Amino acid sequence: MKFLVTGAAGFIGSNLADRLLALGHEVVGYDNFSTGRKAFMESALASPHCQLIRADLLDREALSKAMAGVDFVFHLAANADVRYGPNQRRKDLEQNTIATWNVLEAMHENKVPRMAFSSTGSVYGEPDVFPTPEHCPFPVQTSFYGASKLAAEALIQAYCEAFDLHAYIFRFVSILGERYSHGHVIDFYQQLLEHPAALRVLGNGKQRKSYLYVQDCIDAMLLAIESTPEKLNIFNLGTNEYCEVDDSVGWICQHLNLEPEVIHGGGERGWVGDSPFIFLDCTRIRALGWTPRFTIREAVVLTVEFLKANRWILQAPDAA
Repeated sequence: MKFLVTGAAGFIGSNLADRLLALGHEVVGYDNFSTGRKAFMESALASPHCQLIRADLLDREALSKAMAGVDFVFHLAANADVRYGPNQRRKDLEQNTIATWNVLEAMHENKVPRMAFSSTGSVYGEPDVFPTPEHCPFPVQTSFYGASKLAAEALIQAYCEAFDLHAYIFRFVSILGERYSHGHVIDFYQQLLEHPAALRVLGNGKQRKSYLYVQDCIDAMLLAIESTPEKLNIFNLGTNEYCEVDDSVGWICQHLNLEPEVIHGGGERGWVGDSPFIFLDCTRIRALGWTPRFTIREAVVLTVEFLKANRWILQAPDAA
């Protein structure tokens, strides 16, 4: 099959591209390198079955041209910086919602029949049910990121009804692992490099979060698209456990052999839109036979090992 992967030079996208190529597929990578890294694509581009298009999803003409002959789209590109949503509202709208509409239009123009979309557990806001299932009633949205992703989900569902598109919507917890370049582990690691005696933590450290190793995430997505032929398929992706932020701090510091003073900012949220408890019910994907191979602690340690071996990741992205 010929797959187009948006955000192909990013964390999850580049790992997915490598996996698709290893399975014998053809990959068209599409990335504007606002946060993507050329180095992440080196192994993929060594294959004659991979091409990389450097363009923006807001460029409708370039996107439609890239879709020619494609069988399946993995739409992973997004602005995932939840923390600064109130200060960059248009960025979430353009890069998450409008970009998704452009992907759908380009698919329709090129008669591409199937897609997968990386949504987020943030669409549940702050639910009353834990672990939270896919059919949980949606509460008030608490972040611009979650709201923009939910709007993109709605567009995908409408295209499924109007044009017989087959779609897979994956609501992730936070993903960890090799090529990780954004999030709390890298924030803590960078702080500890700069001043190993003290670590500042947003919130009170008691926020409860779930995380998933990137290869486990890819396993789940590939299994779902092979196993579920329905027109619209929505899956939570996460582990059957969660940890407190302070647990993660402890694992990182232990692995680095450091004992810093941990200074908490206070409050149950690190920033506006930060949900104090994220724990997804993944019964639906597990029913297909998927089980994550790595615990949250193992995923955190693997991420720290990647950062230790690749300190260049702390530098600004290629497009900066």
